[in-house]
Amino acid sequence: MHRYVLATEWVLAAPIERVWEALVEAESWPRWWRYVEDVSLLTPGEADGIGAIRRFTWSTPLGYRLIFDMTTTRISVPTMLDATASGELQGTGRWRLQREGANTCVVYAWRVVAHKRWLNACAWLLAPLFVWSHDRVMAAGARGLARRLGVPLLAQRRLKETRCTTC
Repeated sequence: MHRYVLATEWVLAAPIERVWEALVEAESWPRWWRYVEDVSLLTPGEADGIGAIRRFTWSTPLGYRLIFDMTTTRISVPTMLDATASGELQGTGRWRLQREGANTCVVYAWRVVAHKRWLNACAWLLAPLFVWSHDRVMAAGARGLARRLGVPLLAQRRLKETRCTTC
């Protein structure tokens, strides 16, 4: 199996509270994030959101679809949201938000193993394409979030820790 460690940074000309609000309302993502087909709340979790389980259905620029559940494991409003993935992807996702004056820097780190048989069978050859696809999905998210908030997207880039390794 292949493990993917992918990290993306977005900088938006918006206050951290507005960015946080949009990100934690995951059920609204399909309205503004291309490639997010559906987000369904399966379990609401505690009052603070810990334990909430959402099922995500994503499409990709390469034409395949991924379905997995995310369970919220840690929240610190408005700077941090951690979740674990299970299903066709297994691992962790971490949103980190930081104020930068009037702007907000968002970093998403994704550490997952794919459980789709064909993804693993082809990973030795296609891993660079899978990373490229992830980058396109995240870039679409950055543009979509900026449009939703009505603010400029100041920066969007893959961070250096992105890699694919054999487990």
